[in-house]
Amino acid sequence: MFARVISAAVIGIDAELIEVQCDVARGFPGFSVVGLPEKEVTESRERIRSAIKNSGCSFPTTRITANLAPADLRKEGVGLDLPIALGLIIASQQLPVPAKRYLILGELALNGEVRAVKGALPIALRASVDGNIDGIILPLDNAAEAALVEEIPVYPVLTLSEAIKLLSEEVEPTPFSIDREAAWSAAVSYETDFAEIKGQQQAKRALEVAATGDHSVLMVGPPGAGKSMLSRRFPTIQPPLSFKEALNTTKIYSIIGMIPPGQPLVTTRPFRAPHHTISYAGMVGGGGGIPRPGEITLAHHGVLFLDELPEFDRHVLETLRQPLEDREIVISRAGVSVCYPADFMLLAAMNPCPCGHLGDKERECRCTSQEIRRYRKRISGPFLDRIDIFIEVPRLTSEELLSRPTGESSAAIRSRVETARELRAKRLAKEETKSKKSDHIIKEEIERREFDSEGRKLLEMAIDHFGLSARGYTRLLRVARTIADLSASALIRAEHLSEAIQYRSIDEDLL
Repeated sequence: MFARVISAAVIGIDAELIEVQCDVARGFPGFSVVGLPEKEVTESRERIRSAIKNSGCSFPTTRITANLAPADLRKEGVGLDLPIALGLIIASQQLPVPAKRYLILGELALNGEVRAVKGALPIALRASVDGNIDGIILPLDNAAEAALVEEIPVYPVLTLSEAIKLLSEEVEPTPFSIDREAAWSAAVSYETDFAEIKGQQQAKRALEVAATGDHSVLMVGPPGAGKSMLSRRFPTIQPPLSFKEALNTTKIYSIIGMIPPGQPLVTTRPFRAPHHTISYAGMVGGGGGIPRPGEITLAHHGVLFLDELPEFDRHVLETLRQPLEDREIVISRAGVSVCYPADFMLLAAMNPCPCGHLGDKERECRCTSQEIRRYRKRISGPFLDRIDIFIEVPRLTSEELLSRPTGESSAAIRSRVETARELRAKRLAKEETKSKKSDHIIKEEIERREFDSEGRKLLEMAIDHFGLSARGYTRLLRVARTIADLSASALIRAEHLSEAIQYRSIDEDLL
């Protein structure tokens, strides 16, 4: 007998429907799985055999073939256990052909339990756009995640026996439901706050500008000046994720199994801080079979913080150049190519020299000019050209260290950031631009901005003095436009350009 069951597999961050075809025929007993399965799929045979027997059904003692179509698509993961098992039970006439067309997903334990799998959310999204699927049967632990997609019913099961009863209609199927608005609007609390930081007012202002316009930032200063402290508190001044952003972020964390327990939706912006020993594959993505997302994708809609920037492998840093421009990364391997989103905000920190005390008024630098030159050469000019804001973070004075923190709270700064972003969104909507973020605004759209006479003269002087490239010029204008938004100004004035120029003119002795 022949039976077919619908399942799905994740390719990149999206899912593709898989037709599981099971054939039970006369012949020498055997169990073959074909259709380009990876090792974890072929190993499912023994799990399926034991799960069927321990669920009160008999395992066919004939020739069994399970084909996973389309045959030219790699299949990996353990989510095909449950659909193959149900297909065999239908093909062996122990279960009638279901009247409804379900998408089935789940890993099987030897005793018939159905365990959670990765990628339930992108699979549910894929099933929702297929008009021929009546619902999804999947593990209970994945139900809340999949139920975020309202367009398709979700039916959770704990065991293979429950799945059999559901398909045979012995029990009335009850769709799992979740309050999407409650999951999204759950209060986001932070353990840290900008009010805890002493001094560094210029750095705080620069980070406020960066949060408003999603500008990349490089902080330069001696050890212990507060670069890491500022960076780790940066997410507290960013606006909260929209529901669409939260859903896209959750998709990424779903496919690698990093969704926090009891929290079906990722509601806080990611903050990724990889160690400087990270490999190329760890940063970009890769691995055997279908490439996995790397740190730049895990930071999507959030922050990628690179501490001790020159210590990173130069080849790893150069891989960031393309995603900083295109906001995505394409990974090609033999037989497969995937495109991962990479719309992140880059925060980087470094010392001015190997010992960290170049330009420090309190401690003398012990590095030779050759050591300093070699240290700085680890970061290429094209990479630095993609940085919008350069900040000097000096050592705190004794007075600042002994004083109590008196700075603004993160909530107060975040309120200004949100207001400025709303003004920008209204302005862009009025001008009918297709850009969604200031870092995506095309150069021509910025050049249509009006400057006052002093601002234009100042801009001409900056171009000549700093020898700005076309990219540097565009990024300078973007930062100036963001500062104007914070001032609720439709016109880019001289003071806005002046502040933007300061963020491009860090002391040459430090960088």
